[in-house]
Amino acid sequence: MGEWRATKWGDEISLEYGKAIRGYQNVVAPYPVYGTNGPVGFTDTPLAPGPGVILGRKGAYRGVHYSPDPFFVIDTAYYVKPKMADLNMRWLYYAIIYHKLGEIDDGSPIPSTTRAAVYVRDLEVPPIEEQEAIASVLGFFDDKIELNRRMNETLEAMARAIFKDWFVDFGPTRAKAEGRPPYLAPEIWDLFPAALDDEDKPVGWETQTLDTIVSLTKGRSYKSAELQDATVALVTLKSFQRGGGYRRDGLKPYTGKFKLEQVVSPGELVIALTDVTQAAEVIGKPAIVLEDARYEALVASLDVGIVRPRGKRIGRSFIAQMLLTEQFQNHAYSHSTGTTVLHLSKEAVPTFQACLPPVEIAALFEEAVEPISMRIAANAHESDVLAQTRDLLLPKLMSGEIRLAEAEKAVEAVA
Repeated sequence: MGEWRATKWGDEISLEYGKAIRGYQNVVAPYPVYGTNGPVGFTDTPLAPGPGVILGRKGAYRGVHYSPDPFFVIDTAYYVKPKMADLNMRWLYYAIIYHKLGEIDDGSPIPSTTRAAVYVRDLEVPPIEEQEAIASVLGFFDDKIELNRRMNETLEAMARAIFKDWFVDFGPTRAKAEGRPPYLAPEIWDLFPAALDDEDKPVGWETQTLDTIVSLTKGRSYKSAELQDATVALVTLKSFQRGGGYRRDGLKPYTGKFKLEQVVSPGELVIALTDVTQAAEVIGKPAIVLEDARYEALVASLDVGIVRPRGKRIGRSFIAQMLLTEQFQNHAYSHSTGTTVLHLSKEAVPTFQACLPPVEIAALFEEAVEPISMRIAANAHESDVLAQTRDLLLPKLMSGEIRLAEAEKAVEAVA
C-alpha cells in the first residue's frame, strides 16, 4: 500500500449547512431527511446526492450518519462535501467517527460543532485504493447490521399483522359470521366465536381495564454524576425507537442505587413515559428489552415504566402488541400533558379499556409469535457481535495499526 498523506480536514472537505424544510414527518417519500441525531423523516426532493455523510451540528448528541442514497439535511446538521477527487465517501464516514468530530464542543449553552474547529484538525489520508478497501471491510459489518434491522422490521410487522387480525379486526369471527372459509389451522379456528355481540366484539370476550391484567413500575431518577462506567445501565428514553421498539444504543452506564423492582430483565416490556420529539413519536410507545452482554443488570430510568403481566392469563407479546394499536396510542396521547416535553399520565395505562380473548386464544397467540420473538432476539444478538468486531477494527484500520489482510480475516470469521 502507498504512503498516507498528512493534511488538515479543511483541505479535504467542506461542511455544508443543511436547510429548513417542512412536511417531512409522517410522510411516504423516497429520500431520507436527516437531523443532528439521524433520520427524522422523508422528502420527494433531496438536497445532496448519495452516497453522503451527515454530521450533527447542534445538540447534546451530534451523530454521524452515512446515506448510500440521495438525502436531505435539515439546519441542525452538516453534510460532507469532498474537495479532493481521491476521497471515498464511506471511508470519510469512518474517519469522522474515528476522529470524533461529532464530539467537538464550542462551549456555547447549546453544544455545537463549528466548521472552524473541524477544519484545523489533522488528518492522514491513505491512497484511494486503500480507502476503498478499509470502507469495504468496515462496511461489511454495517451492511449486515442493517440487513438484520430490516429483517427484524419485517418480523415485527408479521407479529403486528397477526394481532390486528385476531384482536383488533376480529378477522376469524367476521369470516365465520359471513360464511367465509377458514384461513387458520383448525385447532385455532375452532376457538373463535362465530358472531359479534352488541358491542361489536366476539361473543364471550370481555372488556377490562388494563390495571386488571398488568402492573406498571416507574423507573429510577438519577443524577448526571451517576452516569459513569459501570456494570449496570439505565434503560432510558433513547432506548425507544420512534414509533416503538427497542434501541440498544440508548443504554447509559449507571452507578447509583435502585430498587429490585426497577430492574428490567431481558424480554420484559417497557413503555415511554415522556417524549421530546416534535410529533409525539415516543410517548406511550412500548419496547421489549433485549439482553446486553456489556452489563450485568439493566434498570429503568425515570422516563420509563416497566409493564408486567399480572398472572398468566395474558402474556407479554399480547400486551406489547396491544400498546402499539392505534386505539391505545390515541388513548395515551389524550392522557399526555406538556408542550416542549410530553408527560404520560399515571392513569393512562391502567384506565385503557381492552378487549380480552379467552385464555386459550391468548395462549395460542403467544405460541404463534414466540418463534418470531426468538428470531428478532437472535438477529439483535448477532448485530451486537458484529458491532463489537467493527468497533474493535475501526481504530486499528483508521490509524494504520493493522493491515487489511488481518481485518479481512475477521470478516471471514463472521461471514
